[in-house]
Amino acid sequence: MLNLIASINDGIKLIAPTTADYLLVAGGGGGSSGAGGAGGLLSGSSFSLGASFTVTIGAGGTGNACNTTAGVRGTDSVFKSNTANGGGGGAKVQNSATAGTYGSGGGGGQNGAATTTGASGTGGQGFAGTGNAGFTGNPYPGGSGGGAGANGNAPTGNSTLGTGGIGAQSSIIGSATYYAGGGGAAFNNSTPGSAGGLGGGGLGGGLSSNGTAGTANLGGGGGGSGQDGTGGNGGSGVVIIAYPNSFAPLTSIDGGLTYDQPSRAGYRVYRFTAGTGTVTV
Repeated sequence: MLNLIASINDGIKLIAPTTADYLLVAGGGGGSSGAGGAGGLLSGSSFSLGASFTVTIGAGGTGNACNTTAGVRGTDSVFKSNTANGGGGGAKVQNSATAGTYGSGGGGGQNGAATTTGASGTGGQGFAGTGNAGFTGNPYPGGSGGGAGANGNAPTGNSTLGTGGIGAQSSIIGSATYYAGGGGAAFNNSTPGSAGGLGGGGLGGGLSSNGTAGTANLGGGGGGSGQDGTGGNGGSGVVIIAYPNSFAPLTSIDGGLTYDQPSRAGYRVYRFTAGTGTVTV
């Protein structure tokens, strides 16, 4: 039944929503020798909106030169009281990925010293969604990044590691889409490296070539770099809310936020893609 309220001056009006489904994805980590981990992913249904809420979209971390500097952690995304942690950066050559509170862990760097996995992601306590660990570095290429749905994948040989960890699928915008895939490992040959995980993970680079960036607004990790190259940047995050279109549109959205409204039958959908600000219900 439609949720309506009578108004003497304005006739019949829709009332404001009280709850909504949501998807929250942080920025992916940047690559280096190891690939970047995906941004943390949280989701839920029938979440209380209140009178207003804050939205912040996390940026992807910067990819760096594999021989000298680790990839940069992605930035957190925020929806009301929920925070998704940015993805961990990939390790530089002969280093392990740094431990910390990440959405998903970055991959370890190449060469013998890089023998541990990237930091395990923690998602967000008490909410659906999780991050996963990056894979170990190899004597030649670095490790792949973890995704929201799985760890970075195992190597298939000394010259290539597996794809980035798969992300998690959601149909909140009306079509099934993967988010938060880990970055792909590099390949120390003239050909490109391993693919990023489904959900926007960047492709690993070839010998002396750069990893590619994670996809914007999917929170994918940046691809790892082959010898002497640079890892790809992490992809930015996203915040999406959806509720039945029998309820009124949102009253106001701060100008600091960029958003669009994907078409989904029977729902109002708001996809916030950049910036920070307050939304009034």
